[in-house]
Amino acid sequence: MNNNWTEENNALQKTFEFKDFKEALAFVNRVGEIAERLQHHPDVGIKDYKKVFISTTTHEAGEVTGKDRELAAEIDKI
Repeated sequence: MNNNWTEENNALQKTFEFKDFKEALAFVNRVGEIAERLQHHPDVGIKDYKKVFISTTTHEAGEVTGKDRELAAEIDKI
């Protein structure tokens, strides 16, 4: 799995860029729906009004696990 996800500090991380804030916010809401469905919640932030940064790790394991890879794959389908 890559699709431009990087593994750093025991987390999978990726930044997505959109044309404007409205698109970025809609994407964040869709990520939230996926996270709720999978019951695995990433750190999500919007910076520079149109870039969305996502970082996911399995806190109880202290590292990246299959849960994180599944979440990343689902996010990439958006």
